[in-house]
Amino acid sequence: MELKLTRPLLFFDIESTGLNIATDCIIELSFVKVFPDGEQRIKTWKIKPWDYETRTQRPIAPSASAVNGVKDSDLVDCPRFFEVVDEVVEWIGDSDLAGFNSSKFDLPLLAEEIERVRHYLGRDTGVNLHDKKMVDVQTIYHFKEPRNLKAAYRFYCGGDFENAHTAEADTVATYEVLKGQLSMYDDLKNDVDSLSAIGGRPRVVDYAGRLIYNDDRVPVISFGKHKGKTAREVYLTEPSYFSWIMNGEFTLDTKRQFALLKEQFDKERKAGAAAKRKPLSDNEVADAAKLLSEKWTGKLF
Repeated sequence: MELKLTRPLLFFDIESTGLNIATDCIIELSFVKVFPDGEQRIKTWKIKPWDYETRTQRPIAPSASAVNGVKDSDLVDCPRFFEVVDEVVEWIGDSDLAGFNSSKFDLPLLAEEIERVRHYLGRDTGVNLHDKKMVDVQTIYHFKEPRNLKAAYRFYCGGDFENAHTAEADTVATYEVLKGQLSMYDDLKNDVDSLSAIGGRPRVVDYAGRLIYNDDRVPVISFGKHKGKTAREVYLTEPSYFSWIMNGEFTLDTKRQFALLKEQFDKERKAGAAAKRKPLSDNEVADAAKLLSEKWTGKLF
């Protein structure tokens, strides 16, 4: 079915250096502009990600490059966002906006790039994306095809189950759904190790997600002024941060995970200090004396 439009609808998608809206940048921006008469126009920009403070190209995170296939070297000769922003804004014009899961990431990142032009270069582009209507196709998909327990039971088991949203009925239904999944998908291995590994290991250290694992499985702060820093780095530079966590309004699980990390770091620091204070063994003294005699050829007096 064709869209009924009174003004243009601009579909857009973004590839980026990473997933941090505050610090990451657009590296590819694509528009599909649909007009009320059905005409379609397509425009795509490859963009060099730019750090306005250091005036250097911002690197692409390895995890992002693994997904979008773009390397830093691919963008060296591409224009920076502020060099194409006027054309981007012209394309947006009086259009409404549309995308897939764009409300949570693509739209905020596009707005952030436009705001950087205003903040760092003093250029007002004259567009306010907050004024635009946004059609998120993923939101419609989830609204019309809900992904909840009742829908899963209907899909895998057939029919509806009674007393939904009571703990016992929901628990029994969950058990039945898992059995239905095993019956439907021949490639699902019927053992807990395999089933629990589907989707990869969870990236959160604590259930609230205040600590997450990076690609090297190292705990990283996920919020606030230390966002993106490893917990170890924060421990070394601002150890009082851990006390702030313990006294703040955080879940007990979050506090527990921070406490365990602090305990680990404390032990490592003490072990390192003890190693420095440990006296040399007889063999180490002999080796040191031998080395000194080999190096020293002068006279003391």
